[in-house]
Amino acid sequence: MSEFGKLSIVGTPIGNFSDLSPRGIETLNKADYIACEDTRVSAKLLGKFGIKKPTLSYYKPKEQEKSEKIIALLCEGKNIALISDAGMPCISDPGYILVKKCREIGIDIEVIPGASAAVAAVAASGIDAARFVFEGFLPVGKKERSDRLSEIKGLSHAIVFYEAPHKLKKTLFDLAEFFGEERFAAVCRELTKIHEETLRGTLKELIDHFEKNEPRGEFVIVIEGKSPEKQQLSLGEAVKTARELIESGEKTNAACKTVSELSGISKREIYSALLEDID
Repeated sequence: MSEFGKLSIVGTPIGNFSDLSPRGIETLNKADYIACEDTRVSAKLLGKFGIKKPTLSYYKPKEQEKSEKIIALLCEGKNIALISDAGMPCISDPGYILVKKCREIGIDIEVIPGASAAVAAVAASGIDAARFVFEGFLPVGKKERSDRLSEIKGLSHAIVFYEAPHKLKKTLFDLAEFFGEERFAAVCRELTKIHEETLRGTLKELIDHFEKNEPRGEFVIVIEGKSPEKQQLSLGEAVKTARELIESGEKTNAACKTVSELSGISKREIYSALLEDID
């Protein structure tokens, strides 16, 4: 058997082609094959830099099957560059299975860093992100989505999500339900592109904005971590406090809002638990 080739993981631009690094261009030019998430999308980038190399399709639904073909080529001594449609392969994009197989076999791997929408959004958000969690796209299924949000809503550090335009409003509503309407966040749109925009505000303010302005482009959401002073009340304590406010004459909606701001628990969650408690 001939000596193994090398797998190069190449970060590609997330919008602006000028962000492809000189090392990335050199690596793509030297590769025997380029494995692409979508060969049609990659053709635009490769054409921009005059890179003429055979391409291989490598996408999530067929990742297991496609990786076998790429491994075979690497075992024949071919050098292969792996790219995604935008950003770093393996990060919410195909690549993990191929890299894992290469590690198990002993095939050399190198990483050529590139643009990352998650990191760019954190930098642009104005939110303290000395520590942050990258969640990528939330699960689509209702139970899985609810379980995930319940798991992370109490984190004290920033959280980063990706979202498509047609799902943005629903995701913001879900985040407001679990994190509370007053939780601060930033929504970054079309990063590095002509219409790049970053909106900052509470989840309620962001929802109001997108109710009036139809979402367009690809989005990254950065949510501020839960502040320590808002982690002192359990849901049971929050309901008890809301009930006391109601008994003192405050309207139910206002009482739930007040306790939500104190506890960091969403107003809807307190209201629902209050109704269940009454029943």
